[in-house]
Amino acid sequence: MASPRTKQPRKRKLAARWAGREGLSEDRAVSSQVLAQSYPSNNLPMAEQTIPATEPTQAAADGQPVIRLENVHKTYDLGEIQVQALRGISITVREGEFVAVMGPSGSGKSTVMNILGCLDRPTRGHYYLDGVDVSGMTKTELARIRNRKLGFVFQQFNLLSRTSALENVELPTVYAGLNPEERTNRAMESLTRVGLADRAGHHPSQLSGGQQQRVAIARALVNRPAILLADEPTGNLDSRTSVEIMHILQTLNDEQGLTIVLVTHEQDIAQYAKRTLEFRDGKLRRDNIIRDRFVAREVLQTLPTAEEQAAEDAEENARQEKLAGGDGAG
Repeated sequence: MASPRTKQPRKRKLAARWAGREGLSEDRAVSSQVLAQSYPSNNLPMAEQTIPATEPTQAAADGQPVIRLENVHKTYDLGEIQVQALRGISITVREGEFVAVMGPSGSGKSTVMNILGCLDRPTRGHYYLDGVDVSGMTKTELARIRNRKLGFVFQQFNLLSRTSALENVELPTVYAGLNPEERTNRAMESLTRVGLADRAGHHPSQLSGGQQQRVAIARALVNRPAILLADEPTGNLDSRTSVEIMHILQTLNDEQGLTIVLVTHEQDIAQYAKRTLEFRDGKLRRDNIIRDRFVAREVLQTLPTAEEQAAEDAEENARQEKLAGGDGAG
């Protein structure tokens, strides 16, 4: 068995590949989403009376504020055109909350997520992360904040295809400066939290979509962030697998107190959170506590397992083939 010291050069290579390809592709993908989703869907002026904004509701938990936006504006200069993506947003998210951010394309939700994730900065206003104003920080300073305070989960899993689940999860710890033994210990701990310790040596191609997303969640947790930011984490998954992912997120939030901010366009997925923020035309229109919250563990008991679904599909296919055969005979 190779010692941690002999593995270190390979880890440096993996880190360089991740920073040069996957990390950069994520930043570019997010930046393109900001531009694509921040344009208004039509040329009509913003209607003041469209959806009356509600007063911000008190968080269910009495934790300290970990996110605070104060009158945040974001404007994109595109030559002679200015796109106002955010128009005076003020939000507080407290420690231990589980918040779903919703809204149609062009509503501003992706811009908010990028500012919360320190991937972009407000044009005006202030963003306090864990009590520190990060609005005017440099890109290098924001990168350090991201590494220490935030965990990211994307719709696309962004896993390195030629490395194991364990190595994929270890990568953020390289930038955190942890020694090889601690990196491996933390990665195994994270994989255990998402139920994939027995798949640590598997490559992404050997894992299902749900398992790949669980590896991505483990990677987001490995540096023990204060906040988990999840951008459409169930967007590429089937119904049962989506609920399984929400079960993991609910467990992290309910049992371990992790603060989670989730972007989704699916109302049923938002129902697993504790609070919803609804955006439209660059403004926060509704801020509601979820009263009838879905409990993923209970929902899973009502859904067929993968084996049962496969059997049902096979039975349905056989029935369709039989019907098609009968029609041909007629």
